[in-house]
This record gives sequence, C-alpha cells and structure tokens, in this order.
Amino acid sequence: MWPDRRLCDVLGIEHPIIQAPMAGSATPTLAAAVSNAGGLGSLGCAEMAADALLTHVGELRALTNRPFNLNFFAHPAPRPDPVRFARTREAVLPWYRRFGLAEPASAASPHGPGFDATRLKLLLELKPKVVSFHFGVPDRASLAALKTAGIALMSTATTVAEAKALAAAEIDVIIAQGWEAGGHRGSHEPRVPSDGVGTFALVPQIADAVRLPVVAAGGIGNGRGIAAAFALGACGVQIGTGFLSCPEAGTDATRRAMLRNAAETDTMMTDAFSGRAARAMRSDYAREMERAGLDLPDFPSMYDLSEPLLGAVDSRAASFLLYGQAARFNRELPAPELVACYVEEAAAVFARLKT
Repeated sequence: MWPDRRLCDVLGIEHPIIQAPMAGSATPTLAAAVSNAGGLGSLGCAEMAADALLTHVGELRALTNRPFNLNFFAHPAPRPDPVRFARTREAVLPWYRRFGLAEPASAASPHGPGFDATRLKLLLELKPKVVSFHFGVPDRASLAALKTAGIALMSTATTVAEAKALAAAEIDVIIAQGWEAGGHRGSHEPRVPSDGVGTFALVPQIADAVRLPVVAAGGIGNGRGIAAAFALGACGVQIGTGFLSCPEAGTDATRRAMLRNAAETDTMMTDAFSGRAARAMRSDYAREMERAGLDLPDFPSMYDLSEPLLGAVDSRAASFLLYGQAARFNRELPAPELVACYVEEAAAVFARLKT
C-alpha cells in the first residue's frame, strides 16, 4: 500500500514507521513491539554505559529477530568555559534556594564526545541492522567502519544544508526533523530555541535537495499525518510522542497523566536544561531562563546545573517533560495495536485521495 517503499527496502521493514529513540522512554519492550509489528523500534543509547547497552540489546534481541535501531548523539566534547558556567550558576542559584537545595556545582564535570571509539567498538560487535545519530555524525572513519559491517545509517537534519552534509557523508537515510517534534532538536550546531523550521516546510525542501530516502519527523500523530508526509516527498515517518502513551514505554506517571489532557500549546523550545534546544512542557524555570538570554554551557555540561532541580521537585515549576505538539492525538494502546492503527488510517487516506 505504501506509495514509496525505499525506506522499507533499506531498513528491511514492512511499514515505514520508525519509533523515535527516546532515551529513557524507549524501552527494549517498546522497541521490540514496534519491530514485531512491522515498523522499526529504536533505543536511545546516548547516555548508556557499555554494560547497560549490552544488557538492553540482549533484552531486545530476546524479544525480536527483526531489525531495530540504536541511536547515539554525535556532539563534540563540551568546551571548558569557567566564566560562562559561573554566570549561568548565578542565574540558577535562586532556584536552588527556592527548593532548599545545596549550592550548585562550582565547575562543570568532565564530559567526552557523544560518540567515541568505545561505542564504535561495541556497535561493530553487536552489529544491529540500523544505527542512527543526532546532532550530526561521527568522523568518516567511524561511518565507513559501520557501513562495512553492513549497518544502515540514519541521521537527523533540521535544515537543507544539514541534509546535504549528511548526503555528502554517505548516510543512508535522512530524518527531516521539524520544529514541532518533542525532545532535542537534532541540529548539527547549537541554535537558539526560537530558530527552527516546521515539518511542512522542511520535508519537501530536503526531499528536493537530496536523492536519499527522507523520513518526516515532528507533529505526526495519526494516519493523516503519515499520508501528508508522503505527499511532501518523504518515504517514511518517525513518531516519538505517539508512542509515549503505550504501556510498553518507560513514560513516568506524571507525563502519562499530562499526555491524557495534552494540547498543542503545552510545550516550548528550551535550552535551559541541557544547553541544546529541546521541546518540553512549559515551565516557570524554562521561561525565566529564556528571559535571561544567557549563553549557556555547552551540551551536556548544562545538566550539571539543571539536574539537581529535576531531582528535587515533582513540580511543573522546573520540569523537563519532553513531548511534541501533536500529543493531543495520543492513544493508550499497546504498541502493536498503535502501529496497526497508523497503517490502517494511512491506507484509508491514500484510498480516499485516489477517488
């Protein structure tokens, strides 16, 4: 039924539906359920230690023999900048005092690059069918090693220029991530939160600019959105928020409750938690940091200052609940049923448009 099967052919899947690799929320159980339903399940591995990664992949392979995706961040190591860290520390200090916390860290802890030789070695041993990247791609030698191992490679683009750079790096699939998407924006260089391109504008421009399969991401929550993505020139979709309400997801109770009553205006783009723009539920802390207009520490050093706030309170005042602008469409269904609904709804739209 799919009008363009390039993505299915490259990834070895039945339906061109990718479950976004949401770190913490995308469990092995969720990824396996999506893969078994004919889509592509994903795990967000950016913050996993090696032993945790091996454990999760082992659990996933025990649940499915179909293709799945392992996702990594490809950001450089943060630059040491004591002055910038100290300035930001002063801005968050009132929030620590508000919640009765100890003093914020006085200096950033050591952070390496998002993808390194250790992760490359693990992937060459594990040999998943698909590996994807966010914030760009690793060096060409790493990409060549992964491709030689028979691994299909995907990465995110938020502009046409980024898509062209991915094509030049010989990535197999480009994920065109619109501004509506929940979670971190996959820009190759940090950008201010307000600087984004919507899915409807981004996807056709990227599809025109490159010859690779393009996956639409951001604001897609039902079969109508999937069919629209194909009309724009994509040959598949990536959905994150829609899978957060599945019982297999690792979504916490607070966020599940919010998703039941979600509206398209609930979220905002903010870099106040990680140092990179991400779409999350609006919070007083994020708004105040936005008004301050600070040049924040590099990703992920900003977490050294924001994580104590997240761990200290169960409050909307300083929460980092990641979801997108299409959360109103969420359904509390098991993942296989949700995939089936997406397929059925998209098929109905395709059929209606042919008449």
